Amino acid sequence: MRELRPQPSEAGQRVDAWLAAKFPGLPHTAIRRALTMGVLTLRGRACAKGERVEAGEPYVLRWEPESDAKPTPNRALPLEVLWEDDALVALRKPAGMDCQPNDPAERDTLANALLARFPEMAGVGDGPLTCGVLHRIDRDTSGLVLAARNQAAYLALRAQFAARTVEKRYVALVAGEVRAPGRLENLLAHNPRAPGRMVDAEKWRDAKRPMRAVTAYWPMKRLRLGDLRCTLLDVAIRTGVTHQIRAQLSFAGLPIVGDKRYGGPQVEGFDRHFLHARVVACAHPKTGAPLRLEAPPTDDLRQLLARCAAL
Repeated sequence: MRELRPQPSEAGQRVDAWLAAKFPGLPHTAIRRALTMGVLTLRGRACAKGERVEAGEPYVLRWEPESDAKPTPNRALPLEVLWEDDALVALRKPAGMDCQPNDPAERDTLANALLARFPEMAGVGDGPLTCGVLHRIDRDTSGLVLAARNQAAYLALRAQFAARTVEKRYVALVAGEVRAPGRLENLLAHNPRAPGRMVDAEKWRDAKRPMRAVTAYWPMKRLRLGDLRCTLLDVAIRTGVTHQIRAQLSFAGLPIVGDKRYGGPQVEGFDRHFLHARVVACAHPKTGAPLRLEAPPTDDLRQLLARCAAL
């Protein structure tokens, strides 16, 4: 048991977010689950995850989390390695797989597959569930993901991501005809009324913690898919905000084909959004040499493009 007194700068934060900052290596799901068990109290009353923190008040925490819990290796999962050396691994993640678990009990993520092949990655990263994974792409986005095989490589590459010197390019199929390159810049925030969806923070007064998102795109092909006119885009991102490409393109009137969450048109026989992480370019974390890695599109994306006709 210990007492925690929030600082004035922490006043107004959600209790779960405030507590998560105290345990940066712990999944938010574990913190929320603990809060439902009444582990945090204020003046004898259990605190709910969504209430706001009061500065200077004596919060009592009756919980000692197991912060060293690690994911379980899972050899049954597919793992497509595109490139590897003693510092770095490049993988092509399939759609339908999360990059990392939110809870040590999860077994079906890319991290679980990585640990089965590279057990030395169990302790690599900034938390027990990181397992060397350097960046995330959405569950239903396919494509290139980098993972570090040791802590030195992890820290060197995370510094590059923080400095925004890593090039990240995607391919997206969007509804509408795009004839010229474009650049999108928004302040995005988590939707306070619909968890799991991002909003344009400049249009939502109650949006909290807005994050700057910058995306550029170039038209590659204008296509027709049945009655749908669409465009295959080359997309580059300068920032790494949740759902950045999907949200920004949708707000610009160019929703991604198959993206139910952001209003993309649905196509029979295609059950996810058409977004693929195609290229990552960086400096090698050990040698400093330029490194450019590419993941070819997955079969379902190629099959959908084969159904399209040029405009």
